[in-house]
Amino acid sequence: MRKQLLSPFVPFLMFFFLYSSTSLAQTPSPAPSGPTNITAILEKAGQFTTLIRLMKSTQEADQINTQLNNSNQGLTVFAPTDNSFSSLKAGTLNSLSDQQKVQLVQFHILPSFLSMSNFQTVSNPLRTQAGNSADGEFPLNVTTSGNQVNITTGVNSATVANTIYTDGQLVVYQVDQVLLPLDLFGAAPAPAPAPSKPEKDVPAKAPAGSKEDASVDASGASIAAVSFGAVLIAAISLKI
Repeated sequence: MRKQLLSPFVPFLMFFFLYSSTSLAQTPSPAPSGPTNITAILEKAGQFTTLIRLMKSTQEADQINTQLNNSNQGLTVFAPTDNSFSSLKAGTLNSLSDQQKVQLVQFHILPSFLSMSNFQTVSNPLRTQAGNSADGEFPLNVTTSGNQVNITTGVNSATVANTIYTDGQLVVYQVDQVLLPLDLFGAAPAPAPAPSKPEKDVPAKAPAGSKEDASVDASGASIAAVSFGAVLIAAISLKI
């Protein structure tokens, strides 16, 4: 009797069990909790050891994390790979002061969230966290060609290779060159030419042979005077 009562419900129970199992398997796992951490993002992506070290030594990593987790302001970060830093001239980073290293890192950060499509419509030059975007200081310009985004600084050019991370507030793009700002790496202005020194007055040399000419003139004058005197005496004698 009990078997007869349960038999109509067996197919229904089996269907419910299979449906529940399938639904649970398709549910995505929740995103890991915790505040946004720029260095953790770069460490997970790999090949950004030099940038991470710079961000930590300049305390820019803490600044970025604080800004992201305590405000709604978006950020865009351009991340050069270790190979990009290796391609710099030897001693480039070591030649920078602590303040200049801060500015170099800040030059790779835009104070707003820019998706790939946003690059199509932004106005140049872009303002970075390094400061003034005027020509000669920290200008950053972007151009697009299809889906490719190119960046120019006035010193060098780079291309956005891919998107490392994006969450709607922070976006991190891999770039194939370290972005070098004009204010730090631009050619030094040529020094003004030194004022020319006035030439000293050199006394004019007497023409060659001037002493002999003076002697000749004096001798001629003496002979003329003697001749005139002789003629005068002769004339007086004739009258007498």
